[in-house]
Amino acid sequence: MSELDVKRLLMQLEKSIREINHDIINPEIAELKLNDLGPVVTMVAQARANYLKVLFEMANKSETERPDAAQINRLKQFRMTYEEQPKDAVAL
Repeated sequence: MSELDVKRLLMQLEKSIREINHDIINPEIAELKLNDLGPVVTMVAQARANYLKVLFEMANKSETERPDAAQINRLKQFRMTYEEQPKDAVAL
């Protein structure tokens, strides 16, 4: 398969995914307005703030001590929470 064929296939795949997502997701979610996104944006910002706060706390302490397993696990939990936020909704 040539590079051009691969690019065409990937473009067709992306188009198909968009169409399938549209057909399945749109009936499940009411038409969004800008004001509807406020709670989502706020939730994402709070999750990001929590993660960054813990990260900076760890970085400031790391000059004198290394983070222990519990601190790293705490940071991981905040990162996972942030990563699970509906980023696609924010990118609308």
